[in-house]
Amino acid sequence: MIFCVEDDRAARDLMVYAFQAAGYDAKGFSDGKAFFCALKEELPDLVMLDIMLPGEDGISILKRLRSSAVTMGIPVIMATAKGTEYDKVIGLDLGADDYLAKPFGMMEMVSRARAVLRRTKPGKGSNILKVGGLELDTGEHTVFADGERLDLTLKEYELLRLFMSSPGQVFTRDQLLQNVWGMDYIGETRTVDVHIGTLRFKLNAYGNCIQTVRGVGYRMEK
Repeated sequence: MIFCVEDDRAARDLMVYAFQAAGYDAKGFSDGKAFFCALKEELPDLVMLDIMLPGEDGISILKRLRSSAVTMGIPVIMATAKGTEYDKVIGLDLGADDYLAKPFGMMEMVSRARAVLRRTKPGKGSNILKVGGLELDTGEHTVFADGERLDLTLKEYELLRLFMSSPGQVFTRDQLLQNVWGMDYIGETRTVDVHIGTLRFKLNAYGNCIQTVRGVGYRMEK
């Protein structure tokens, strides 16, 4: 799935069409607000991100993506009408994977996206996280317990991925809120406890692997 964040409707529709014609699933968003709402439901394989956007600009959006453990690994190609060296350097320094100066052709865009995906997509088998009989595939977004597939919500999956990525590390509730719900989430840390409870239940016997560190937060047994 490729997300295209572009405020110009005609350009956005053309980008989505070009990716779909090339065999990719693609969705378009007019601003950062719609984009981040979509991220709560689905994580894309690549983001095409315009720098000049209404409201929150592309640079700020890129900073937020790279500051979260959930989204920091998503490849991002920046696009801008300015085409200045300054914009290019700032975007790349902040972690953009490539850069396109407008106007650009759709064939070039698809070609650059393919190159970034080839460079950033993990090789087969390298995207499997294992803890005991638990297996989490970050590429396919699947979780198995002793060979049986588990049906997790997006937040439950993201919590488990964070724990399995760093077994033994203790995460405070605030850290879990920031990494899984995002920096702009406004709510109580009780939200974390509720989701941990449902996750433990769905993991069955492996639910005991997620331990409560009293007065601090949670961790997954090594």
